[in-house]
Amino acid sequence: MKNPRPLLGISAGDPAGIGPEVTVKALALPEIYEICRPLIVCDAFIIEQMTAILSVDLKINRVKHPQEGIYRHGTLDVLEMNFIQPASFAFNVVSAMCGAASFAYVKKVIELASANLIDGTVTGPIHKEALHLAGYPYAGHTEIYGSLTNTRDYTMMLAEKDFRVVHVSTHVSLREAIERTKKERILSVISLADHALKTMGIDKPRIAVAGLNPHAGENGLFGDEEILEIIPAIDAARQMGILADGPHPPDTIFPKLKGGLYDCVVCMYHDQGHIPTKLLGFTYNALLDKWENLSGVNITLGLPIIRVSVDHGVAFDKGGKGEAQPESMIEAIQQCARFALNNSNAHAAETKD
Repeated sequence: MKNPRPLLGISAGDPAGIGPEVTVKALALPEIYEICRPLIVCDAFIIEQMTAILSVDLKINRVKHPQEGIYRHGTLDVLEMNFIQPASFAFNVVSAMCGAASFAYVKKVIELASANLIDGTVTGPIHKEALHLAGYPYAGHTEIYGSLTNTRDYTMMLAEKDFRVVHVSTHVSLREAIERTKKERILSVISLADHALKTMGIDKPRIAVAGLNPHAGENGLFGDEEILEIIPAIDAARQMGILADGPHPPDTIFPKLKGGLYDCVVCMYHDQGHIPTKLLGFTYNALLDKWENLSGVNITLGLPIIRVSVDHGVAFDKGGKGEAQPESMIEAIQQCARFALNNSNAHAAETKD
């Protein structure tokens, strides 16, 4: 009988940042093992260092295959990668070695999920400059997943609990983002959001579409993208039976999302969605000069495999200090487990039918 706890591969992120730390902190919680079987993909040397820094009583179980894991609280199952040279390693340093390691971790969880050896993937933060130094010119995780799974039609969803946004474009200039605001792409993102929300258990998702321009264009006064591209996409989505409406002024739609009127907002570019989501999930204390909360997750929609990520960066100012907040990693694992379980149930229902 299939184990009801999904098996999740966790790529620990850039070893020099806080990814390994938040991973260990999350897996120190017994409740994580009640919902999934977590497998860390990393150099065991790094995870051992983190358990010592954090003074946690967790054993390391090195494995070469997911089936070798113990998956019980108190033991960290680590798929040994052997990319880091201990004598050359340092926290809080951008390096080609760590860039290559972080890419290898991501590549491995993608391969395992694509081969159905794990049920979902969770990713820790990576550093773009380190990736580029290692010879991997990707803009981020989303682009790596799209490339390695040969997926063209995908998008990013950010979620802070029930506050969810999806993006028509992400890691491009603002000028290019405007050029990418096209009916076909907007319709695709609306469809991807509708499918994902149904997978989350929302039977009839209510999707709002933000405008690109101030006041959603004001009937062409401040731009015509709404008239030429966004409204036709919304009309096409409605014809498909999707509960989409808009375009709404970008400065007023997010309070309505927060208030529960919608399940998700389709945003036209990166910062339009990231700023309100991180305003809710991130808390900075200026008096203490520290982040007190980093919650929220990043979900890639449209992939043939499940991918959920933390919604923060490597924080090289904190690497190895034991001060990182693990809320986003905890939430990412919880969301991934939920997705994997729902997918498993949906597959079982399809097979039965």
